This record gives sequence, structure tokens and C-alpha cells, in this order.
Amino acid sequence: MSETTKSPTAVVDEKVETAGPDSPPGRKGRSAGLSGAGGTALGVGTATIFLSAVVLIPLAAVIWKGASQGPGGFWDAITTPDAWAALKLTVIASLVVALVNLVMGTLIAWVLVRDSFPGKGLLDLLIDLPFALPTIVAGLVLLTLYGTDSPLGVSLAYTRTGVVVALLFVTLPFVVRTVQPVLLELDKEMEQAAASLGAGNWTIFRRIILPNLVPAMLAGTALAFTRAVAEFGSTVLISGNVPFKTQVAAVHIFGQIESDNTAAAAATSTALLVLSLLVLLSIDLLRRWGARRG
Repeated sequence: MSETTKSPTAVVDEKVETAGPDSPPGRKGRSAGLSGAGGTALGVGTATIFLSAVVLIPLAAVIWKGASQGPGGFWDAITTPDAWAALKLTVIASLVVALVNLVMGTLIAWVLVRDSFPGKGLLDLLIDLPFALPTIVAGLVLLTLYGTDSPLGVSLAYTRTGVVVALLFVTLPFVVRTVQPVLLELDKEMEQAAASLGAGNWTIFRRIILPNLVPAMLAGTALAFTRAVAEFGSTVLISGNVPFKTQVAAVHIFGQIESDNTAAAAATSTALLVLSLLVLLSIDLLRRWGARRG
């Protein structure tokens, strides 16, 4: 076939094959660029739609319902004696749980990374059990172990201590799983260099290890706090749902829904949501401040 009788497809293929690396970008380059931009826009759009449907729209509906009676009605709903007592117990217990997790979660992560002992793999596996176990089952297990007929002889049922233990159980993995990867990636040569210069174990931990762990520790603690604030299943059984004594906010919200007082339930839910967002935002700002200071 002569060049004058070549098909359009053959001519295009020949131009693509003879184009060198220094050739100016042609239609193919422009098409690839547009395809990349289109793919990015599609991905962002899909993610936005999914998050809106699953998270943003439901949260907006709860906030709208909670604020439907105006600021005065919202404040009255969350400051009734039973609602305020439940919120106060929830916040205090969650703070205690978060602080305990901050210390013990970091210690457990350290043991799992730096120490070797029989059963280490099993212990590492058990850390994730609260993630896999339905929280109502966790509450039943805790009630069996620490109830009035406890085989251990320890009765924590219907007490605030029992609520704290239940929250500790479901929030255990957060600090461990955020600190553990940082410890695994930590450069031990820095520690060895500091030790060779005469630094003691405490100095090495305080000046080298701890600054690298603090962001992960704070992130895990914030997650543990927000998880504890919203916990329902593990506390509903062991707490006994005693108003003004062991009733947590999530159980109080459930009771309001059962009483067909959805506006009050939404108002209390909104208060917990705002509190959780403020905690997460504060931790994020603190981490950014620490990163800027090096």
C-alpha cells in the first residue's frame, strides 16, 4: 500500500511510534492529562457522596433535630437533672479511661515491641479482641466476671467502677495500636548513639523516644476518649442503668428514644458530638503545634 492510500489508523499509529521523547506533547498527552484529572474528580466525588450519605447527612439530621426547639430548648434538654448527671458521669469516666489508656496502652505497646516472652503473639492477637467482639457481648462477659455472682469474688455490677472497667475493655486497643507502629519504626541507632555518649535509660527515653511517641499517644488517647463517650453496649448491662448513679449518656439517650422524646435524645447526642469534635480538634492542633516546634 502506498503512503497516499494508508488508512487513517495506520497514519496515527505511525506518528505515535516515530514520536521521540523530545517531541512536543500531542493529543495523546493531553488526553492522558484530562483522564488523570477526570479520575481524580471522580474519586473525590465518589468519596464525598459516600461520606455525605454515611456520616455527614445523618449527623446533620441529629444536630437539626436537637436544635429544633431553639437554644433554650436545647439547653433545657441537656441540663435536666437526669441528663446532666448522665453527661457528667460519662465525661468523667471517659477522662479517667483515656488517662489510664495513655499510660497502660503505651506500656503494653512497649512490651509488645521491645520485649520477647512466651505467648507474645497470643497477647498481640488479644489486643484486637474488643474490636471484633460485639459490645453487648463484652458487657455480658464483664457482668459474668464481675457481677453479683462473680467467680472471682469481685462485684462491680451497678457501680461506677464497673462502668470504668467496661469502658477500659472496649477502648484498650486504641493507644496500643497507634503507638506500636511508631515504636517499630523508631531508629534504634539514635538510642545507641545516646547511650555511647553516656546518657542513661531515663534520659534516652525522655529526650529521644518520648518526643517521637507523643503524637501517637495523643491520637490514641483522643480516640479512646471519644469512643468511651459514645459507648453503649458494654455499659448497659454492668451499669444497671441507675439514674443519677450509673446511667451513662448513651443509655440515657436510648431511654429518651424509648419514651418518644426524640428531641431531648438528639440534643444530648449533639452535646456528645460537639464534645468529641472539640477533643479531636484540640489534639490535632496540639500535634501540629508540636510538629512546628520540631
